[in-house]
Amino acid sequence: MTDEAKKIKAKIKKVLDKDRYQHTLGVAYTAASLAMRYGADMEKAFIAGLLHDCAKCIPGDKKYELCKKYEIELNETEKQAPYLLHAKLGAYLSQHEYKVKDKDIISAVRYHTTGKPDMSLLEEIIFIADYIEPNRRMIPGLEEIRRMAFEDKHRAIAAISKATLEYVGKSERPLDKMTEETYEFYKE
Repeated sequence: MTDEAKKIKAKIKKVLDKDRYQHTLGVAYTAASLAMRYGADMEKAFIAGLLHDCAKCIPGDKKYELCKKYEIELNETEKQAPYLLHAKLGAYLSQHEYKVKDKDIISAVRYHTTGKPDMSLLEEIIFIADYIEPNRRMIPGLEEIRRMAFEDKHRAIAAISKATLEYVGKSERPLDKMTEETYEFYKE
């Protein structure tokens, strides 16, 4: 682990609650494993995993305030759903608070929740790692997706997107269109 990763890890531990920190470590190590499997930069994957939820424990109303303050553009779904704001705000904080200059890491943080069509390898890795990390509570199909993630990442992304669409469809939560676009792109 580089000095940069150690500093970020120490800083992240202070801003996340215990459970979120454990999840974050799970994502970071899972991302590094996926990076090893797919030939990506393991250090970048680890750092992106550490940062992916850096804004998650900020209360919803404060997330809105910070997005407004930092002029982070929000779509209609994000305005209705504070739980979606942590990705865009996290990308901003990664760059400005945690001093990350790598645009791929920042983008991986930005799209880890919804995905997007034609993601970079690092974006794909963080999207998958967030869903399959070992601390994630067991949900239907998770074991199959975990196996799939190391065999065919695009099939795993399609399965994750589909599961997310089904879950959100059953709840009262608004659906971000980007999740649908991600599914449509990767289901092929």
